[in-house]
Amino acid sequence: MFEIMKPMEIESRSFEIISGILDERGIALPEENAPVVKRVIHTTADFDYVDNLVFSDRAVQFGIEALKSGCDIVTDTQMAKAGISKATLAKFGGQVHCFMSDEDVAREAKERGVTRAAVSMEKAARLGKPLIFAVGNAPTALIAIDELMKRNALTPRLIIGVPVGFVNVVESKELIIASSVPYIVARGRKGGSNVAAAIVNALLYRITR
Repeated sequence: MFEIMKPMEIESRSFEIISGILDERGIALPEENAPVVKRVIHTTADFDYVDNLVFSDRAVQFGIEALKSGCDIVTDTQMAKAGISKATLAKFGGQVHCFMSDEDVAREAKERGVTRAAVSMEKAARLGKPLIFAVGNAPTALIAIDELMKRNALTPRLIIGVPVGFVNVVESKELIIASSVPYIVARGRKGGSNVAAAIVNALLYRITR
């Protein structure tokens, strides 16, 4: 039997179901991280993220503080950029960047024989303002971020590392976990642009609700 409800009620009901399933399984999420984990589950219908999502100490708090201060967000896909609530972010003076389609990025990547994602992260490092990185597709973006941090060319306020796939995905995430920068990482092969956007939105909703 279908549940009849208004469109605005569907999300609320979805979160009730998620919370109920977690309760049935005896899973008690840390209070600070719970809204992020639940929103990712809502986006993916995948309860593996209860175990896969790992947070550095006070990562959610650091992310919220950064967003409140007008921090910009850099993504590695137009899909992630499209999924982030830009209107909410703009209320605090922030904006979302994705340089993957920029002509200068494509040209430099071809000349150097590297990925656009890597060059995009280098371009982001030159923005000259506080940044949160939301990487949902390209492990080479995380590798580039790690290299930039090691050269003291970049100090992200938060790294959301959730690329999906098989080649260098697991290893690139472990680089971020081993760093000293606040992070939210989907350990293993799972992730995606939708997951990256969901995590950003979960942080934004914590500010506005």
